Amino acid sequence: MVYAVVRAGGRQEKVEVGTIVVLDRQKAKIGETLELPAVLLVDGDAVTSDTAKLAKVTVTAEVLGEERGPKIVIQKFKNKTGYKKRQGHRQDLTRVKVTGIK
Repeated sequence: MVYAVVRAGGRQEKVEVGTIVVLDRQKAKIGETLELPAVLLVDGDAVTSDTAKLAKVTVTAEVLGEERGPKIVIQKFKNKTGYKKRQGHRQDLTRVKVTGIK
């Protein structure tokens, strides 16, 4: 069993070959491949966390598509002043499929 923990968009994701992951927006078109930096590699019983060895590890992923996250409503209110503000936000996301860990 081989899996890796990769850094993607300020978060860390545990991935295996064939895993589909939703990341923050990446600058890649549909069908292109990305290389994600590994933070940890587990290959059977061997656990690698040394940065020199992890520099040689490549985790490749194929871009499946672009999407948007759920809508988040931001509301601000101050009592007795008549101030209220309502704002919405939807995060841009990229769906990728991990194709290889070497």
